[in-house]
Amino acid sequence: MLGKAVEEAMNEQIKNELFSAYQYLSMAAYCESENFPGFAQWMRAQSQEETGHAMKFYDFILERNGRVVLQGIDAPVVEFGSPLEVFEQALEHEKKVTAMIHDLYGLAVRENDYASQTFLQWFVTEQVEEEKNAGDVVETLKMIGDKSEALFLLDRELGQRRTEEQQAG
Repeated sequence: MLGKAVEEAMNEQIKNELFSAYQYLSMAAYCESENFPGFAQWMRAQSQEETGHAMKFYDFILERNGRVVLQGIDAPVVEFGSPLEVFEQALEHEKKVTAMIHDLYGLAVRENDYASQTFLQWFVTEQVEEEKNAGDVVETLKMIGDKSEALFLLDRELGQRRTEEQQAG
């Protein structure tokens, strides 16, 4: 049985993960409007991944006989100054999500909820990857600077990332 404090915190994390998906979708829309289809594809895949994370929490709460209570999601940021700014904001967002996951893990430890600790370990590991992926693109964009040819090539490279839907079909 899932304790009340952990259940409430996980419901909050569902909202946070869905907000992340919404924010990445907004970043994708910006990239599309700026004619960067590869960056947009990368962000769409990221959005889909965040929705999957929300569903992991959703299913875990139900498996532990808890109650899923969905909450309102704030509007995402919609304007960005450049692809670099988009990815810098993505990196900062991932750092915030990492802190949220760590707080949730700490709560599970304090509550002696070993099943939740085991479940959350996957997210702890996942956040290392999320920060690295966004950070790598930020560093590459900084190296590129204003070189349009290099920006074009990076856009094409990042466009190779597939969503789960594209991988399945």
